[in-house]
Amino acid sequence: MIVYNTKEWLSFIFSLHKSDTIRKLWKTLIVVALFSFLIAYLEIDYLDLGKNSSLKNISIIHSLIGFVLSLLLVFRTNTAYDRWWEGRKLWGKLVNDSRNLALKLNAFLPKDDVENRAFFAKNISLFGQVLNTHLTKKSTRFALDQKEHPEIADILSKNHPPSAAVGVILTKINELYKEEKLTRDQFRYMDDDIAGFMDVCGGCERIKNTPIPYSYIVFLKKFIALFVFSLPIGYVFTLGYWVVPLTAFIFYVLVSIELIAEEIEDPFNNDPNDIPTQKLADNIEKNVNYILLDKHAEF
Repeated sequence: MIVYNTKEWLSFIFSLHKSDTIRKLWKTLIVVALFSFLIAYLEIDYLDLGKNSSLKNISIIHSLIGFVLSLLLVFRTNTAYDRWWEGRKLWGKLVNDSRNLALKLNAFLPKDDVENRAFFAKNISLFGQVLNTHLTKKSTRFALDQKEHPEIADILSKNHPPSAAVGVILTKINELYKEEKLTRDQFRYMDDDIAGFMDVCGGCERIKNTPIPYSYIVFLKKFIALFVFSLPIGYVFTLGYWVVPLTAFIFYVLVSIELIAEEIEDPFNNDPNDIPTQKLADNIEKNVNYILLDKHAEF
């Protein structure tokens, strides 16, 4: 994830980051510009359609369609950001649950019980690492896909790694309870934090394997393409050959919004604008080691 200063306007305007959409779209922009030039040439010079006044009213229709398209893009962007922010809240909850569980174990376990402290420090930290790996796998993304995926069928049939990681912690706590190293109240006191691990996992999986409905995405992409490629037809009589850069610019803006939404709607791919799950997992490990093992680390 990129951390930035919102007040540095000039650096935003003149910098070209690797995640900028211009890097992905420049070839397509050239194609759109050439298409617009061809339409302008045919209508203005070759067919001389400028005398047909009825064609000049197409620009009014385009204005109305553009308003509808803007509403669709606002909904698309808001939905994608909501998924990104929900993912961040879930990982924030995991950080809190990990710290709370470590704090409770630190209070319940004797200071000289190094073995059990080391066990819990390792396995509480391990859950964040396991969940991070789990969310970046194709098997997690395609878990609810109606299509068959024989290339990952063996992975889908295996045990659920986050569940196994939590199971190890629960088994150990249950052993300590049976050995009377933990009281019944202490055992129950930690239950919400441990259950919170799987709540976070389930919430993240919901985001990962439930994309925006396919029909909506297909419709929006087709609508954008139809709108952009019909722009030269509607505005060529008003703008002349200036319609070429205008069409390319509008195409860049609309498709860039869609590309940004595509990137943030799945926030667990370790892309520059995704949630830094690996960094969060590392911070959990530092926090837990500091609490249980008294390993002072720089945060």
